[in-house]
Amino acid sequence: MASMPDLRHRLRQLRWFRATFRKHASLLHELYGVEYEIDEKKLTEAFLNWVELVDQNKRFAKVDRKDFITFAAGLVLRELIRLSPAKVVLPPKHAADDAARLYEIVSFWPEGFLYTNYCICAIAAVQEQEFGTVPDIDQCADELRTWWSYKENVSEMPGYAIAFLDKFLGGEPNWVMPDLASARAAVKRALGENNPVTKIQNT
Repeated sequence: MASMPDLRHRLRQLRWFRATFRKHASLLHELYGVEYEIDEKKLTEAFLNWVELVDQNKRFAKVDRKDFITFAAGLVLRELIRLSPAKVVLPPKHAADDAARLYEIVSFWPEGFLYTNYCICAIAAVQEQEFGTVPDIDQCADELRTWWSYKENVSEMPGYAIAFLDKFLGGEPNWVMPDLASARAAVKRALGENNPVTKIQNT
């Protein structure tokens, strides 16, 4: 870990990540009565894996910044689902107002809902800060049958989390190679089908 560039900055990022993740879990507790136990070691591992993955793919941020924000969030979602740092200790027991429409989904897969909702909220926050807009959520994100498929598919291949996140945000999922940045539709459009990805230079 000592060999990581700008270790102090990384540690600040880690503290922010852990704090915001716990805050999000607390928010869901307020809305639905669900209570999570969070494994800090697994949460830290998910963050460190994500940092490495983003660093490996950061050149694609210059191709389509907005799409890369979604892809980066998909990478952390994949790691959260793969490592599963949150466990439910009290299941959902109530919901009111707008939250009620998602109660069935939260009850079906409370951990997956926490991970996914956290990443969607992170995307919205970053896009609002950088572009002054927030992404629209597709109506499929409110459908239990979509979440059944989501849970089943990521249990076999965690990378599908990226494709489902794209689907929830009304994007163009890549079901064949979801965790390959160069295969994303936005990247292909920006570079052209015949433009080698290797021409993108690292900073």
